[in-house]
Amino acid sequence: MMDDLKALYQEVIIDHSRNPRNFGALESANCSAEGVNPLCGDELTLQCWLDGNDVIQDVKFVGQGCAISIASASIMTEMLKGLKKSEAESLFEDFRARVTGLDEFRSADIGKLEVLSGVREFPTRVKCATLPWHTAIAAINRSEEQVTTE
Repeated sequence: MMDDLKALYQEVIIDHSRNPRNFGALESANCSAEGVNPLCGDELTLQCWLDGNDVIQDVKFVGQGCAISIASASIMTEMLKGLKKSEAESLFEDFRARVTGLDEFRSADIGKLEVLSGVREFPTRVKCATLPWHTAIAAINRSEEQVTTE
């Protein structure tokens, strides 16, 4: 059973890395941020459009990186659409707790993001999985600084 679940998770990660959702420039963006993971070479730019009520109406990304980073960005962009800024920040905290192994303190359902929870067994991959999230949070908070995992 556990092997079947791992195989399914791997399939989802491979699908999202080969066919990323919401990949490309967002012409109507009113916030953006750049992120880099020097250890792995991941680089991405995330753009989003927040409405007047701080709801993420649209989000896209461009860049290059490992399968984990691209899959994380792809799944994340699907999940962020329609969320308020505060909900996105809370989802990130739940996701970060799960992938860093602190999930015993949080029992929140992270939905599709669960497929990335296995990276906690590979500490260097945690940075790959969380880079898109750090970049998204910087974008919605309109931070001017480049996000880095170092």
